[in-house]
Amino acid sequence: MIMNDDIYDLPIKFDIARLKEAYHRLKEQIGYSEGLIHCMSLNTPAETETNIQRGIFWIRQNDGAEETREERVDEKIYTELIPEIKNTYFEEVYNKLSEFFVLGRVRVLCLEPRRSLSYHRDPEPRVHLPIISNPGALAIVENFCTYLPANGSLYWMETTKYHSAMNGSEEARVHLVATILDIKKRIMR
Repeated sequence: MIMNDDIYDLPIKFDIARLKEAYHRLKEQIGYSEGLIHCMSLNTPAETETNIQRGIFWIRQNDGAEETREERVDEKIYTELIPEIKNTYFEEVYNKLSEFFVLGRVRVLCLEPRRSLSYHRDPEPRVHLPIISNPGALAIVENFCTYLPANGSLYWMETTKYHSAMNGSEEARVHLVATILDIKKRIMR
């Protein structure tokens, strides 16, 4: 697997069998939201019942002009885990990530077969933990493209730069994706 400064694996590993089991249970319990990217939010805002699954991002038009899409999300208020993941492996993963990062929204995102995302940038970087993947599911940051295997590895993606994802395979691509608001402990690559 080829990595660069914008997409790389971190020295934090998870048990992929337990992760897949937790995913299948959660999917049965709560299911996905509708849309191009199916979403299951693992945390919610503490003060409000509003749970926004999509937030602000920017795209470039053909003339190079940048255009804003969606509304800004106050990521720092996403501090409460949903009840369905209490005492599950997802809670363990969330707690481990919280040792290293100040987290915003943490979601399980599913990109169906033969789909792709717009080429866009986000206000914050993200970490990706592939749960189900295959060589036809690719992560792209600027002009760099690679496959992120579902082997328990956690990947940093510099999503403040223009990026996309494509799933050119015959099966869904499922990642746990966490918004990173700050770094608590420096992680060496």
